[in-house]
Amino acid sequence: MTGSARILVVDDQPTTVDLLATVLTGHGFAVDTAGTAAQAVEKAAERPPDLVLLDAMLPDGDGLDVRRRMRAEGSGAEVVFLTTRDTRDDLVAGLAYGDQDWITKPFDVEVLLARVHAALRRLADAPGNRVLRHGDVELDQDTGEVRRAGEPVPLSPTELELLRYLLRNPGRVLSHSEIRAGVWPDEPDGGPGVLDAQLGSLRRKLERFGPPLIVTHRGFGHALRARLP
Repeated sequence: MTGSARILVVDDQPTTVDLLATVLTGHGFAVDTAGTAAQAVEKAAERPPDLVLLDAMLPDGDGLDVRRRMRAEGSGAEVVFLTTRDTRDDLVAGLAYGDQDWITKPFDVEVLLARVHAALRRLADAPGNRVLRHGDVELDQDTGEVRRAGEPVPLSPTELELLRYLLRNPGRVLSHSEIRAGVWPDEPDGGPGVLDAQLGSLRRKLERFGPPLIVTHRGFGHALRARLP
């Protein structure tokens, strides 16, 4: 999940937000940001994150309240709280709502990244999260098996990662740079020709068992078709 994960950074300090966004983007994550509780809930509804780095105290509410509101709207994102307070009461309050991670500011970037990866592993291992589905396409993340309309679709490792990234971002038009950063985080500046070739191959294999699934929006990028014909 790491390379394709979407992270929402919520903090009322612009310098903290800028630092986190720069670090996380540099490691291949898609990043959204918010500076208030209201913005956090709105952003989470607009583009559901896999993980939220959430300031425990915001100008218009506390982190626990934001988490409750997000859960009430159906978010299953993992949460890592950012806090300047490390008291026992704060920790117990967070754990009471199911959160397992806090990190105290100022934080070490390497430690933060380790917490991010650990949280995403927990999310990937959660029941029901091992099979990605869109329409009649299924990808089993444990076995790497892909099926369309019940039929097995053999894919190369790169095609598999490309499909996984698309399935984790249903309905979004993804630019070439976003896809390259998500699928090849260690070399996101690879030539667009490689991506076009891999997309073409993936399209052909999927279309053997059903109608076109991957749509190209010229000048913007690619997306999974919202509804199949």
